[in-house]
Amino acid sequence: MARPRQPLELRDEVRAQLQVIAASRIERAGRVQRAQVLLAYADGVSIVEIEESLRISRPTIYNTVNKAREFGAISALDDLRGGRGRPRLITEEARAWLVSLACQQPKTLGYPHELWTRALLAKHIRETCVEAGHSCLSEVSPGTVTKILNKNKLKPHKVKYYLEKRDPEFESKMAQVLHVYREVRLVREFGLNAMTAFLSFDEKPGIQALGRKGEDLPPVPGKHPEIARDYEYVRYGTLTLMAGLDLLTGHVTGRVVERHRSKEFTEFLKAVDERYPSNWTITIILDNHSAHTSRETRRYLASKHGRFEFVFTPKHGSWLNLAESLFAKLTNSILRGMRVASKEELRQRLESAVEWFNDNPTVFRWNYHLDEAIV
Repeated sequence: MARPRQPLELRDEVRAQLQVIAASRIERAGRVQRAQVLLAYADGVSIVEIEESLRISRPTIYNTVNKAREFGAISALDDLRGGRGRPRLITEEARAWLVSLACQQPKTLGYPHELWTRALLAKHIRETCVEAGHSCLSEVSPGTVTKILNKNKLKPHKVKYYLEKRDPEFESKMAQVLHVYREVRLVREFGLNAMTAFLSFDEKPGIQALGRKGEDLPPVPGKHPEIARDYEYVRYGTLTLMAGLDLLTGHVTGRVVERHRSKEFTEFLKAVDERYPSNWTITIILDNHSAHTSRETRRYLASKHGRFEFVFTPKHGSWLNLAESLFAKLTNSILRGMRVASKEELRQRLESAVEWFNDNPTVFRWNYHLDEAIV
């Protein structure tokens, strides 16, 4: 049996207002649609026709008409309290409690998890909120939890790393390194004959000699834009590149070694010693690796009294060493995607890379905080 249709009478002034709203381009879409529903219903248009023309459901039509009868046609255009939307039930105290929970790690609350997930946090809130006096959260969903966290700019499911300064002399050591860079800039800008070579030294250990298991397939225009490579590979071992970057000329003094012990480091120093005039001082910026301060290294430096001056970067201050820029260039250009047939081939290609850098020298310059260098 068909549902009996109840009449809806509209006064002339109300109808005029509804017509303006129904044709508006600046009113909210919901108000426009409801005005169209009321006008069509009052004009006797069938429910089926209203459904098809406005593409809305029958319950929505009846709900709008019933609201118009109860509260008036104009009031029915807005979402009324007591309709489908619910008033805000979560108190400010409950929200603050939720945020405080999110700021704790789940492992401190007995979970094996290191970080919260939305589902885990919502589950924990539902299970403990009544005891904490916040029963309004007893049905909270992961989506609502996310909205509250976003409003407080919290992302407890993510980790952002930082590096703690653990060297008590960090500032003074950094100032010494910057002083060297400042001296290099003065020599470069004013063409001074400083009789000093300025090097930035570091090791790049663990360079892997990776070999192919299958042949690489070249790109095919219009069909395969990239090189195709077998996922599997062969490990032949690793090598270390020891490199000293001349901060004035960009020349690289490099040695490819199996290990980076005191023996290999002193051999590198001997190569540097042979390169520069005997009456020059060689200032080297380097990190605090044990090989750089070992008994064997100190013995060699003593035999070359006054020849070398070491300036050490602070602990966790490798970013102060311009040799890192050289290694970044090596990694992003030459080593990227490299495959070799043996560890010996990797050695040859690394030595060739050093030659390529020297044929195409890049003078790296340090500018960050340079004018603040005070020793």
